[in-house]
Amino acid sequence: MFEVAKPYACRECPLQHCPGLRPLEERQLDYIQTIKTGEYRFERGDTVLQEQESCDYLFTILEGVAIRFLTLDDGRRQIVNFMFPGDLIGLQGAFDDVVSHSVEAILPLRLCRFRRNDFVALIKEHPRLGYDITWLAAKEESALEGHLVSLGQRSARERVVFLAVWLLDRALATGIAREGNKFAMPITQTQIADMLGLSLVHTNRTIRALDRDGLVQWSSREICVPDMEKAAEFADFDLSGKTVRPFI
Repeated sequence: MFEVAKPYACRECPLQHCPGLRPLEERQLDYIQTIKTGEYRFERGDTVLQEQESCDYLFTILEGVAIRFLTLDDGRRQIVNFMFPGDLIGLQGAFDDVVSHSVEAILPLRLCRFRRNDFVALIKEHPRLGYDITWLAAKEESALEGHLVSLGQRSARERVVFLAVWLLDRALATGIAREGNKFAMPITQTQIADMLGLSLVHTNRTIRALDRDGLVQWSSREICVPDMEKAAEFADFDLSGKTVRPFI
């Protein structure tokens, strides 16, 4: 981890121009500038937060993608969610408790850092931003509900398609997907299996079958969903459409 030499001024924040994010007002940007404590970079595979450790900071993702996961005593781990530009790392869990999960960069990250204690004054002085934090927490819970339904009720094919469409939907909204519904993200089939509660063999067979059917093309370097509406209907997924997300 190292501090970025020349951090963005809040008025020049790249998130202001993301199609799926709601731009902040000028007075909000000015206030956030006063509580921002720097920017940091993490390379792929670096740990941002470590489970059962204390952390006095929250981070907004400016660039890149991270995974949030839990680890069992024997080393097995469960990926519970992916985090995209605009998401707030460290929001999950009590502010005064140890971190209940780990966060790792799956694409190189650039993070904006804030002190946890400053969020008490933020909520008091800017109620709208306080509401946005609550909205982000509620949206995280909603995403986890979708993933939980996949683990408990969806077939293997539905699980893989649901995850692929969810990832593409977030990538398109934050402007990091490419033309043709393609998203360059190096994710292994082992990580996919971790997320979906499938064996590695079953995951491999399912991905190959979905490729043949033209629903999802998933390699170790890229995800492609040729027809988002068709895939979303198959997996019973509600595309975000014109919905915009707040960010801090």
